[in-house]
Amino acid sequence: MGHEQRNVLLPGDVRMPLLGFGTWQVTGKAGYDAVLAALDAGYRHIDTATMYGNEAEVGRAVRDSGLRREDVFITTKLPPRRVGREGETIEASLRALDMAYVDLWLIHWPPSAPANSIPAWRQLLAARDEGLARAVGVSNYRTAQIDELIQATGETPAVNQIRWGPFLYDRRRHAEHQDRGVVLEGYSPFNTTDLADPVLTRIAAAHGVSPAQVVLRWHIDHEIVVIPKSVTPQRIRANADIWGFSLTAEEMRDIDALAR
Repeated sequence: MGHEQRNVLLPGDVRMPLLGFGTWQVTGKAGYDAVLAALDAGYRHIDTATMYGNEAEVGRAVRDSGLRREDVFITTKLPPRRVGREGETIEASLRALDMAYVDLWLIHWPPSAPANSIPAWRQLLAARDEGLARAVGVSNYRTAQIDELIQATGETPAVNQIRWGPFLYDRRRHAEHQDRGVVLEGYSPFNTTDLADPVLTRIAAAHGVSPAQVVLRWHIDHEIVVIPKSVTPQRIRANADIWGFSLTAEEMRDIDALAR
């Protein structure tokens, strides 16, 4: 398995690997083992969050991997209930990770009081300007909510992390992100997908790969960041092994059409 990786460029010349490893519900020793296996398989991007309760395990796995800190892209997220306590939250994340900075810090969900969204965004920008996060963005935001942040601050979120997959494909929403210069990052690529769908099994067979690998490659070929999660070493390796094939324009269109 080669350690190829494709990146997308965020503001500030920050390179974000298009393939990342998700760690939701992956905690304790199992979490540590999974992150270590992912780094061993060639992942160079790990996604965590304050709410996941596994930042310490993620940080320890990165250190124990022997990789240099600057060679691994780390995302964490601010829980909505911590709005108003952004500074102490990022400090706590960095302490748990035992890192001087994260590569990306996201507002995990739009705050329940919409008026809090812009102040929270200003605090993320301040953390970026202090060097605590190299880039900042949002998660689970609608386009109109992103526009509010841009209009209020003149600063565009680098990333919006949302549920995504072939069956959720929304060409217009993807275009709205591209028009604004926001990188679309998809989570739960398999939970939202029927991997037994005949379109996916046919394309997988044509390339000698699995339907799951086709789904991941579909994200990559759309320049959409994707963060599959698994605790099975074999599956972690298979999910990272998507660089030996690419999808034709026709195959991409067929997969896009699954969302109808």
